[in-house]
Amino acid sequence: MTTTQTASFDLHVHYRQAYLADGYDEFPVVEDRPDNHPEHPVGIIRVAVDDGKALLITGLHTGPVGFSVTVADEDPGADTDEYEDIVEISFLAKSEWLRIAEWSGEGDHGLPKLPSGPGWYRLRYHAVNMDEGAKVNSLTSRHAVVDRYLLQIWPQPESPPRAVKSTSHQLAYWCGVD
Repeated sequence: MTTTQTASFDLHVHYRQAYLADGYDEFPVVEDRPDNHPEHPVGIIRVAVDDGKALLITGLHTGPVGFSVTVADEDPGADTDEYEDIVEISFLAKSEWLRIAEWSGEGDHGLPKLPSGPGWYRLRYHAVNMDEGAKVNSLTSRHAVVDRYLLQIWPQPESPPRAVKSTSHQLAYWCGVD
């Protein structure tokens, strides 16, 4: 039986960016946007393996997006009914605690403790309404969120990135950008 813990919150993004980072690090600055995997581009999530950080890309340029993170002890399964785009990538966690950091450093969202401590994990990033978020471009916190995201994290040995489901123009665009 899979044990899961989920955290849900409104995430305020700038420049379509947020970060998954070590819970003990200073503000997670990624100097250069990590490249797509050359053979398996997934576009909307990029991992800086040496830094233990991941760049998460959203459709909305600036404002609040709906965000949930599920940490599990095994693969919780992709939600192919609810989400339009789903991609996966491996991530090397440097500690047992991770957080989602807003681009501007305005907010941090602590996540449940990783079940296997430091080591290799799989990240599955789900997105819905990315194209609509890109059209809206900017929202204030008074507005209802347009695009929503789910990040699932579970222990798994390193393996190639893959696109589970791809329907939006935004995902296609980001898969082609290095």
